[in-house]
Amino acid sequence: MTTALRSFLRFARYRGDLTLDLAASVPAVANWSLSTVPKALPPDQVPRALASCARHTVVGRRDYAMLLLLARLGLRAGEVATLTLGDLDWQAGVITVSGKMGRSSQLPLPKDVGEAIAAYLQDGRPHAASRRVFLRGRAPVAGFKSHHAVGFVVKQALARAGIDAPRKGAHQLRHGLACQMLRQGASLAEIGELLRHRSPQTTAIYAKVDLSALHTLALLWPGGAQ
Repeated sequence: MTTALRSFLRFARYRGDLTLDLAASVPAVANWSLSTVPKALPPDQVPRALASCARHTVVGRRDYAMLLLLARLGLRAGEVATLTLGDLDWQAGVITVSGKMGRSSQLPLPKDVGEAIAAYLQDGRPHAASRRVFLRGRAPVAGFKSHHAVGFVVKQALARAGIDAPRKGAHQLRHGLACQMLRQGASLAEIGELLRHRSPQTTAIYAKVDLSALHTLALLWPGGAQ
């Protein structure tokens, strides 16, 4: 909003409607690092979202496999959308993920995730020239154009399951995986390795939801009140 206001005031001065540089008077908005708390889908709601997929249908098998990749491996929506058949190494049991800035990483392929992908590939995936793993359910048969389609799949699953989540996109499943690992005793370094964070500071935001560790740092309330 402040950027748009400054642009408008500069334009007004350029037109001659203003004589003073009012754009310089628009204050900056503070953007504190790590100021928010991750919006994660609670662990008990993830099975409900997965169960909402009609796995007796082609689209249901596809959506189920996509949701498992998000929930079990913490993939980003764009990484699921651009996953190709060549990224799946069934012999070694690994999956190659093309992340940000063109970086590729190999992750272990969990048994349930592999079975879900195989079920879609063997019984449902349309025949197409595209090498993308997940294809559109309607013509023209091709891969998804952007990560927004994956987010829409998540939004639909939450609606079917009757889940009123703080966010509707796919990233909350990634946050949910990190929070669950933290509760199970994983270190921030291990979480950052799975989520493929370049900087430890990116993973540091999850320290805010480690209530057990934060409890040891909290001072007693004056007067001994609980």
